[in-house]
Amino acid sequence: MKRLTVVLAALVGLFVLANTAEATVLRVVVVETNDVTAYMGQLNTLKASLQRLGSKSTVRAWRARFAGPNAGSIVVAVEYADMATFAAEDSMIAKDAEYQATLKSMSQMRKIVSDSLYEELK
Repeated sequence: MKRLTVVLAALVGLFVLANTAEATVLRVVVVETNDVTAYMGQLNTLKASLQRLGSKSTVRAWRARFAGPNAGSIVVAVEYADMATFAAEDSMIAKDAEYQATLKSMSQMRKIVSDSLYEELK
């Protein structure tokens, strides 16, 4: 009986933890650029900086095709495990000179149309 009680308590604890887990966070940046190849090169430099810094985020990029007036735009999505991870990494990259220099260089070749943060629904 005592063993069953411990097992049930452990299962309830795991269930509670699973339900209180924070939602995944997705940052979506829509940009316009006249030189997609150069922009992607700079984006790869940012990815390398994130890796060097130990980031756990996932960065992916898409080109909008069937997007009405936004066709041709580049959409960059950065996925974080949760809001706390986003906040920690945002603070980390703000202090990194190499990352900031790359961002500054990118600002000359792109126009940010939109920069949004989304939380996953569970």
